[in-house]
Formats: sequence, structure tokens, C-alpha cells
Amino acid sequence: MTANPIAETVASLMPRAQAELTELVAFQSVADEAVAPRSECEAAAAWVAGALRDEGFQDVALLDTPDGSQSVYGYLPGPADAPTVLLYAHYDVQPMLDESAWLSPPFELTERDGRWYGRGAADCKGGFIMHLLALRALKANGGVPVSVKVIVEGSEEQGTGGLERYAEAHPELLTADAIVIGDTGNFRVGLPTVTATLRGMTMIRVRIDTLEGNLHSGQFGGAAPDALAALIRVLDSLRDESGQTVVEGLAADSAWEGLQYPEDEFRKDAKVLDGVGLPGAGTVADRIWARPAVTVIGIDCHPVAGATPSIPASARAQISLRVPPGVDAAEATKLLFAHIEKHTPWNARVSFEQVGQGQPFRADITSPAYTSMAEAMRIAYPGEEMQSSGMGGSIPLCNTLAALYPQAEILLIGLSEPEAQIHAVNESVSPQELERLSVAEAHFLVNYAASKQA
Repeated sequence: MTANPIAETVASLMPRAQAELTELVAFQSVADEAVAPRSECEAAAAWVAGALRDEGFQDVALLDTPDGSQSVYGYLPGPADAPTVLLYAHYDVQPMLDESAWLSPPFELTERDGRWYGRGAADCKGGFIMHLLALRALKANGGVPVSVKVIVEGSEEQGTGGLERYAEAHPELLTADAIVIGDTGNFRVGLPTVTATLRGMTMIRVRIDTLEGNLHSGQFGGAAPDALAALIRVLDSLRDESGQTVVEGLAADSAWEGLQYPEDEFRKDAKVLDGVGLPGAGTVADRIWARPAVTVIGIDCHPVAGATPSIPASARAQISLRVPPGVDAAEATKLLFAHIEKHTPWNARVSFEQVGQGQPFRADITSPAYTSMAEAMRIAYPGEEMQSSGMGGSIPLCNTLAALYPQAEILLIGLSEPEAQIHAVNESVSPQELERLSVAEAHFLVNYAASKQA
């Protein structure tokens, strides 16, 4: 086999990468002060800024974005007349959820069964480490052939749009010829994949009020309007009998024509319990990449422990609605509000609060940069050809960047393959994927620079 100095360098750097990811995962950087103190995000941002300075980046800055979070920016100049590539990741993470369900502490990177476990290990602190590995490998083998901008977001998981608004107000900051979003993942471990589409998202809170205060269920039950029961009726209306999302006016019959996701593989990846059916209609790929999907992600009501026999006067839920490319997230939000109002029973009082929104995205995978990435992935994954798939998650910044820089080519890669279990307990990253994707990114930068000189 022909020697690959870049791959050899990345392999030699993996112990350092593990140590750095351990430090970065230790920050409980949830961008929600109801979950973690702001100081944790500030410390993570400072760590990222320090890492960029150590790599020789110039103009390193902590950007105070309109939503109150901090994003980290740095610039590494390349050769004269070289193209500029923007590398993206985010340091904020999802809440830990049920800490008792983690097999190891969520904010301590722990090696187990060949994977590294910890919140943010794949989504997306590992993505930042991937960028560092690629750049270090290039420095050790002739230098970085492009100018590099790095932006590391501080509130991506909250969907509050701080970095999008900052970029719109400072459009010169992130200008680039190509943009690598390091926040998606391979279809599965060992299969190099670029993400062709992202679903958009709207996040709302709905509150239903029916009484001035809770009432004794024996004295008033049967006639007094139960706010929680009303909320349950509303939430149930968002799916049909098959379990498919139904928001009136929102199409739910689109088909995915690319790489398919066999049901048996999906059941294994999603850890579906034996005998439990999958909701919805169409192929798995249709359901997770091409159609809207509603999820009730939280309900405020009386806990079982300490419950009293009383009728709830009010109840509240947080709802996430994923919308596919071709659907405007703002319009989907209006349709969701209208649907809920129509299906609220007993003329109960209903109110809404929007807490996040992001547009869906479709990449142009026929652009020249994808040729450079395909060649790079052949090197990093011998014997494999680059595939393209959809991703059900949202990265709202993609549409902002596409609008601000219409000539820029946007590529989406990352470490969040199915085994990573991002957003769930026991999130993990495959160190082999971190190594191979770092090699791929380094070779992409070499190939892309050469393509611009041709």
C-alpha cells in the first residue's frame, strides 16, 4: 500500500485528540441557563479560542451574538491567491437528559468498546477536533494550501439564531469560496457520506388554560374542563392513526429518491424494542428525510410522585416540528399554530410561544468542491465511494450562509453516524471515524486548492 503521510500524521495525533476532546467534553456547555450556568459555555468558548491561537490563527475573537451566546472566530492566512475555506462546528451541546441512564458520566469522555462516550463527543465538539487534526496534518506535510476561517457556534442546539443574525449584520466576516459544515455524519460507520439535505425546524411552546385554579376531581370532575386532557387531545391530533405527522396544509407525501435506509437497519440503529412498530407511511428514508415530523419533547404537568386528585387548570408542552426542503419553516409554524387552535377542545384558552426556528437546506452536490471531497474520501476510506444522504436534523446557519454567499460551495460532513446516538443518553464518537474524516478533510483542502489553480 502506498504510504500516506497525512494519514500517518493524523494517526500519530490521535492520543492528543483524545486528550483535547476530554477537556472540551468536560465543559457542561448547554446554552440554556435553566440547565447549566452560562460560565460553562464561556469556558468552552475560551478553550476553543485558545486552541485556535495555539494553531497560529489570527483575529481570534469571541463574538457576542444577539441571542446572548458567544461564537468563536479565527483566521489562518494561506498562500497568496489561495481560495478561502470556512470550517464550522459548534461547542454547545444538548442537555444530558436522565443522568442515571448514562453508563459513564456524561461530561467525562470515557473509552468503552472502542468508542469514546460523552455529551458532545460527536455533536459537535468532536467536529472541532476534526478540523484541528486536518490542519495539523497539513502543517506537518508542507503547509495548509488554503486560507482558513473557523467559526464555532455557541447556541446551535437551541435554535435561537444568534450566529445567523450576527453573520447577516457582518457579512464580510464569513466570506469563503467553500464552506465545510462539520456537524452531520456518515450514513453508517465506515461509509463516507456527504449530507445532501437537512430538514428545517420550528420549536414552539403551547399552553392551555381552562380554570382559574386546580379543582378537586371528586367534587368537580366530569364537568370541569381538564387542561391536561385538552392538551392531550391537541397533541394526539398531530398524528394520524398510522402515526404519520398531520398538520393541516402541510404536505406529508414526499418521497426520497436517493440512498435508502433499510427498515431492519433503522430498527437496530434506533434501538426500537422488539415487536414495536414504526409510525408513519412510506419508506424509512421518506419519513426521516423527506417528510415533516412532529415530536412532543416536553410536557409541564403534575408529576406522578406527590400527585393529588385534582383537575389541572393549565398545561403546557414544547413541540418540535421538522420540515423538509421545499417547505418554508415560517409558513409551517403558522400552519402548526392554526392546526392547534382548530383542535383545541371546549373553547379552552390556548397561547403560543415560538422558541426556535430554522429553514431546511439542500446542498448542490454537483458542485466542483464535491469532486474534491469524493477524491479525498476515496483516500481516507480505501475501497469505498462517497455516498450522499439526507439528514433529519437542522443546521439553520446553512441557509444563512447560502443566502449571504451564493457562490460558495457548502459541504456537510461529520461524526454523527447512527451509533453516535446524538441528543440521547450515552452519546459517543467513533475514534476511527474521527481519524478517517480528519484525513478526508485534509485531502479535500489539498484537492480544492489544486482545483482552483487549474
